[in-house]
Amino acid sequence: MDKNLIRNKNKLLRKQLDIKKASDVILSKIYSLKEFSVAKNVLIFYPLKYEINLLPLLNFKDKNFYLPKVDGENLLICPYSTNLKKSGFNVMEPDDNIVCDDLSIIDLSFIPALAVDKNMNRIGYGKGYYDRLFSESEFRAKKIVVINKELVVSKIDADKYDKKIDFYITD
Repeated sequence: MDKNLIRNKNKLLRKQLDIKKASDVILSKIYSLKEFSVAKNVLIFYPLKYEINLLPLLNFKDKNFYLPKVDGENLLICPYSTNLKKSGFNVMEPDDNIVCDDLSIIDLSFIPALAVDKNMNRIGYGKGYYDRLFSESEFRAKKIVVINKELVVSKIDADKYDKKIDFYITD
C-alpha cells in the first residue's frame, strides 16, 4: 500500500484509539526494558494529541533526556528543559539554543510513527527528519518506535531514504 494511503488511514484510525491506556501499557514495558535501565541519555518526543505520551519518563532523575527541534531540513537534538514553545508543526520544542553537539552520547531514542511493519520499516509524517537524523554517522542510539498495535501494518514499501528502526513497542 502507498505510504500516503497508510499515513492518512492511520491518522484517522488513531483518533479512535485510547491513547492514554496505550501510553500506560507502553510505559510499563519501557520501565522493564533492559535498554532503558542502562541508558543514560535518552531521546524522546513531545507527543501530539494522538501520539503515545512518554513524558512520564522524565521522572527518572538518573537519566538525561533530549527532545528534537526542527531546524530547516534537520532535527537538532536538544537537552530537555521546561522552556518549550510550539513549532511551526504545532509540536512543543525546546526554546533554548542549547544543542547536543555529540550525537554519539544518545543511548536510546524513542521515535513517533504513523505505522511500522515487522521488517522494522516506519512511516512518519513524510518530511524525512528522523531518516536524516538516523543517517548521521554519530547517531548510534537504539531506535525504538512506540505505537498503538492497531497501527502496525503487514508491509511498508520502503525506499532508499528510509532508515530501519531497531524495534517497536506496542500496547
